[in-house]
Amino acid sequence: MNREPSTPNLTRRDFAALLPLLAAAPAFIPQTASAQNASLKALRSGAYPEGPASGAQQPVRTSHHYLLGMLPDNIRLEAHTTTLAPGAGPEPIEHHKHSEMWFVREGELSLMTDGVTRTLKAGEMGLAAAGTDHSVANASKTEPCSYFVVAVGPPE
Repeated sequence: MNREPSTPNLTRRDFAALLPLLAAAPAFIPQTASAQNASLKALRSGAYPEGPASGAQQPVRTSHHYLLGMLPDNIRLEAHTTTLAPGAGPEPIEHHKHSEMWFVREGELSLMTDGVTRTLKAGEMGLAAAGTDHSVANASKTEPCSYFVVAVGPPE
């Protein structure tokens, strides 16, 4: 069955819901940045188009970065989109010093946080707060899943 992918718009209300994370981020920042983040460029206000596919691309997973860098007050910010093929298995379980948010654009995403798995549908958002074990997978065996990720917090 062919259907047009739905791409819900991020509303001002949705964006406003993210602002407390940005405001709270300095409280979690260590005094020194690691060497890995020292090479990240300082981010400036402006437009960031979708970048080319990056990383080890597999037929089951394709990601495109919009930005990755450092905001004032030593806050790391990353934004990218990912598309998972139907039936794509879960990513490895991870946890970070930063928080991650997933906005599902198309399909259904299986989000596991601290051992609890939830299914998110297009237009819904999931959050893994800093330090939370988490993993994502395509919840469908027949439809692709695409989502937008925002990661914000201290340098890794």
